[in-house]
Amino acid sequence: MKIGVVAMQGAFREHEQTLARLGVETLRIRRPEQLSQIDGIIIPGGESTTIGKLLGDFNLMEPLRERILSGLPVFGTCAGMILLAKEIENSNQPRIGTMDIKVARNAFGRQVDSFEVDLEIPEVGQEPVRAVFIRAPYILEVKPNVQVLAKVDDKIVMARQDNMLVSAFHPELTDDLRIHRYFIEKVCKGL
Repeated sequence: MKIGVVAMQGAFREHEQTLARLGVETLRIRRPEQLSQIDGIIIPGGESTTIGKLLGDFNLMEPLRERILSGLPVFGTCAGMILLAKEIENSNQPRIGTMDIKVARNAFGRQVDSFEVDLEIPEVGQEPVRAVFIRAPYILEVKPNVQVLAKVDDKIVMARQDNMLVSAFHPELTDDLRIHRYFIEKVCKGL
């Protein structure tokens, strides 16, 4: 199995390191032709407008959208979640737009408002998951076909729809491998 990590900007190295700890081979995705070499893909946190612009500049936006719509498993964290959302509140920024969610950017506040919290995520296990939120978005609305996996103060911060998994937080910044393992298990099972 090989998992691609969009390597335009943001926390792609941290995702690679986490996947390596799980024994999973990775490929830094920077060109459209690389999409045929992977079994799943992670879109990391970073700056969503920058990543979106670069996906367009490198002619990756449309091929990536097509692969996701054709079933390629994808995990978007923070900015990756924003890019996968069909709707972004008060924004017309470039996006992949494949997931039936509406998100708010920087919804928990600015950099100084970043925080960590223990989340109950039954899909990944009994023990709480330590979640790191940095200028984090959250999900404002989901369509009925979207499964909500976690909330903070009634705000949706993790969800799944078919082959798409998103989180508003950064699991790659902790030592807990359960979120990435959950994604890998879903990739192995074909979601």
